[in-house]
Amino acid sequence: MAQPLFIYIHGFNSSPDSYKARFFVDWMTTVGRGDQVLVPALPHWPATAMVLLEQLIETHRERHIVLVGSSLGGYYSTWLSEKYGLPAVLINPAVRPFELLAAMLGEQGNYYSDEQYELTAEHLQQLLALNCRHLQDPSRYLLLTQTGDETLDYREAVEKFKDSPMLIQQGGNHGFDQFESVIPTILAFAEGRIELPAVTELTSPADKD
Repeated sequence: MAQPLFIYIHGFNSSPDSYKARFFVDWMTTVGRGDQVLVPALPHWPATAMVLLEQLIETHRERHIVLVGSSLGGYYSTWLSEKYGLPAVLINPAVRPFELLAAMLGEQGNYYSDEQYELTAEHLQQLLALNCRHLQDPSRYLLLTQTGDETLDYREAVEKFKDSPMLIQQGGNHGFDQFESVIPTILAFAEGRIELPAVTELTSPADKD
């Protein structure tokens, strides 16, 4: 199998400077694979973000593309995976962000930049338009989730991706505690070295070396 090209898709009000994005790039660079990771900076409008991501995918269609989506990026990755038939790693993914963000309408700011904007009902409608009610091939997804996620109910993702390989860790947080410990799992999935369906492991991130 050809070496994968990872497109890392960050979450709500995040950026390529987020901890997981930077750690993943640095880790891959350290092992001589830094050219296999792209981390686009996404605009806050979902429809505009999707246009950017689709253009990126189309530009690299000859590559073995693997999506890695965190939080809202996991929601985006699901839609893109369904459209393009791409494998996707979902890290504490949002399942119904159009409901979750309804309580946050109003002024918002990106956590990593000086960008300020207003979150509106139109944002929610654009998110709803990307909702995938059914998965064509659950084996295309790898779900990585932690039960201690303080932002999202991890059980929603477990239910949606119940027929996909998944790793559930006890405790942790929305940022995915000890993210570095699951990078080998991400690479194994991307390179077809995980048998499907995989056995769900209920472990504590505190127990990881």
